[in-house]
Amino acid sequence: MKFSELTEYFEEMEATSSRLALIDILSELFIKTPEGEIDKIVYLIQGRLAPFFVPLEIGMAEKSVAKSIASAYQVSTEEVTGGFNKLGDMGLAAQQQAQKSKPKVESLTVDEVFIILEEIAKTSGEGTVEKRQNLLSNLLKRMDPLSAKHLVRIPLGNTRLGIGDPTVLDAMSLAKLGDKSKRKPLEEAYNRTSDMGLIAKTLWEKGLSGVEKLEVRVGSPIRSELCERLPSPDKIIEKMGEVDAQYKYDGFRVQIHKTQDEVRMFSRNLEEMTHMFPELSEATKKQIKAKSVILDSEALAYNPESDEFLPFQETTKRRRKHGIEEMAEKLPLKAFVFDILYLDGKSLINNPLRERMETLKRVLPEDDVLIRTKNQTIKDPKILATLLEDAISKGLEGLVVKKLESPYEAGARNFNWVKLKRHSAGELNDTLDCVILGYITGKGKRTAFGAGALLVGVYDKKSDEFVTVSKIGTGLTDEEWREIHKRADKISLDHKPARVNSNIVPSVWIKPEIVIEILADEITRSPVHTAGRTETGTGYALRFPRLVSFRGLDKKAEDATTVEELIEMYRQQGR
Repeated sequence: MKFSELTEYFEEMEATSSRLALIDILSELFIKTPEGEIDKIVYLIQGRLAPFFVPLEIGMAEKSVAKSIASAYQVSTEEVTGGFNKLGDMGLAAQQQAQKSKPKVESLTVDEVFIILEEIAKTSGEGTVEKRQNLLSNLLKRMDPLSAKHLVRIPLGNTRLGIGDPTVLDAMSLAKLGDKSKRKPLEEAYNRTSDMGLIAKTLWEKGLSGVEKLEVRVGSPIRSELCERLPSPDKIIEKMGEVDAQYKYDGFRVQIHKTQDEVRMFSRNLEEMTHMFPELSEATKKQIKAKSVILDSEALAYNPESDEFLPFQETTKRRRKHGIEEMAEKLPLKAFVFDILYLDGKSLINNPLRERMETLKRVLPEDDVLIRTKNQTIKDPKILATLLEDAISKGLEGLVVKKLESPYEAGARNFNWVKLKRHSAGELNDTLDCVILGYITGKGKRTAFGAGALLVGVYDKKSDEFVTVSKIGTGLTDEEWREIHKRADKISLDHKPARVNSNIVPSVWIKPEIVIEILADEITRSPVHTAGRTETGTGYALRFPRLVSFRGLDKKAEDATTVEELIEMYRQQGR
């Protein structure tokens, strides 16, 4: 396929504000895509050159990309930067310069462009910045204006397509299986492998049966299983019967992969974190005797002097690119291991939890830096209530309660796992993770920040859409307002994103990427907001919302609170 043809599809996808139209456009593109290029095109749609867990990032700064554009079209960097400042998008700035200079266009294939992008990403050592600029500049010289627009967004990590994983899977299913309702086996394979390009390539080459045979592999993260909510110990035992109860820690979800002496670690977002946590790597080599293993854990910062675990805000300081060794000494981590998913060449995810916990005891017999999470089998709600109070008294969030016979359902959120936190009558004491969808221009003092209120939403997993739940204007410092404005402008759009369902039109739409933690007094019914909207036009909204923290480091937008959770919290409040 020609790269110019691909960018025509990108242009069409960027312009649509309908998710159903997005699926149709993607499906048409996939039907035309040969099997030798399907994985590359899927990665480019994700704004990547490889799966999320492969640290192959181009990562060029705006200044470097501006210099590449200037060099390609023989203009000054200042002219390119001026265009960028005016248009708010480096892609449009490149397109503008290409239209002026009328470069000699070559008919480049997707493969040819992909190879050069990979070369840019893999360039290292002395003169890296200049080498990357030259490679990108030489590529731009051979492109038509529309291709240039979409090309320069890739190294900036800002493709502006706004396409979620379920939408890509729907389009694959429609293109290759004739019906998007056949997405489930593709999704299950993706949850096991976290590699959308691999799913596409296997489906194109070996059909659905080949996809269904894809198994868990060490080095490829498994998408995390997630928790539902229930309001009380009584309701949990009534619904789940005999359960396994574990303390709930508020830290980083870290999936640990070990094969021989190599250890790799991945976040809940599928990013590789190995280099950030050297003490966990060393502890895994020392404490785990198995040849190959995958462990699910929660890592927390620990104060060895006071023998206490620190809050999430302290733990987040360990996510960094520089000064890692120094911070590891200052804020060492311990990881509470609560599940084992793979052992010595065999996947364990289909084994019942009861068996996996017994296996974990053998693989991790003693506590040190890695600590096996204490668990207890319970069938009496009174004992569960006592354990919850014990967790709260230790400064923990609460409990995670699990069905003893349940498999590990990668990527699922259901009632096999339930989180139990303290609730008070008449109040909503639990927080929600919401996604910023846009902002309303500030008035008075807030004019200086460019944003006066944020339009926020939650995730509707069934429709793969973000639906509104509130406008929020309190709980942010002046500095946080400035930071939001700065981050939002990089992902702002001139139209409603295709995966956003909103009755409210903000001053500026932004791509649904920034996750914030919100506390509100209660959840109410609303004729304005679209979260959980019924046929009568009534949805759900937050009353007196305020910001608690930014959670974008450890959560993707699709990991935000779901509509189902929101409705369950509405039912629970006041009990």
